[in-house]
Amino acid sequence: MKKLTFLSIICSVVFISGCLGALKATTEFGVPAIKVAEGAAKAARPISDSEEYYLGRSVAANIMGLYKSYDDQNLLKYVNLVGKTAALNSKKPETFGGYHFAVLDSKEINAMACPGGIIFVTKGLVDLMTSEDELAAVLAHEIGHIINKDGVNAVKSSRWTQALAVLGSAAVQQYGSEGFGQLVGLFEGSVEDVVKTLVVNGYGRTQELEADKSATEILIASGYDPGALSRVLDYYRQREGSDNTGFFKTHPGSSERISNLEKNQARDIVLPNDARTLRFNRIILKH
Repeated sequence: MKKLTFLSIICSVVFISGCLGALKATTEFGVPAIKVAEGAAKAARPISDSEEYYLGRSVAANIMGLYKSYDDQNLLKYVNLVGKTAALNSKKPETFGGYHFAVLDSKEINAMACPGGIIFVTKGLVDLMTSEDELAAVLAHEIGHIINKDGVNAVKSSRWTQALAVLGSAAVQQYGSEGFGQLVGLFEGSVEDVVKTLVVNGYGRTQELEADKSATEILIASGYDPGALSRVLDYYRQREGSDNTGFFKTHPGSSERISNLEKNQARDIVLPNDARTLRFNRIILKH
């Protein structure tokens, strides 16, 4: 079943990349010489939005294999409402497959953004929040990772270059199952690169600070309190050292991120919103 999923992705990427043209003059290996040159040129290009979507969808499937989803439709709708409000006020309000938010049934405190717009938050993290502004801050930070393509950049450049070279050289056309088998391996490796980053290694200091910057901009544009991000980071800071799961296993220390926010970013004061507070209390506090 896993192979079928990846083959479906490869077929989609091959179609998108336009590798089904007629084959003529060939090299000694039976691959058109002009196509090899085109493949080398294409290998330098970044991943497209559609390719990012297929990569992210498989990353999400892998994460769902590690966690169960939290089965509560009201909570899911609420998290999507807050998340999509934040996304619409970001620098990238739309993605190829749209933004989707889901809650994982785990006590871990964690959030993960898959390439293309699929974002997960754990029930443990949701329970840590005390306001809708703080939930929006968490989701805005993950949207920041998507805007900055941090998930895509987790794929080893050599792996992506090889995949594009195969697509551009029309090896898939010429050799059928052999070419597809090579692509399956390359894309499976790409998915593993991203999953390993999200679940095991985490992003680096620079990527986290840039995502914080994007989150602050999103919160201000959405009418949320940008100071909520510092409060969330303070919750994390209080738990560092006593918890080595989820967020605390994959993220750098929170103190520097808090200091960076206070030093370099505006912290506009947003007055409490009664409707927002009632909505948060009705959905979140009852769980």
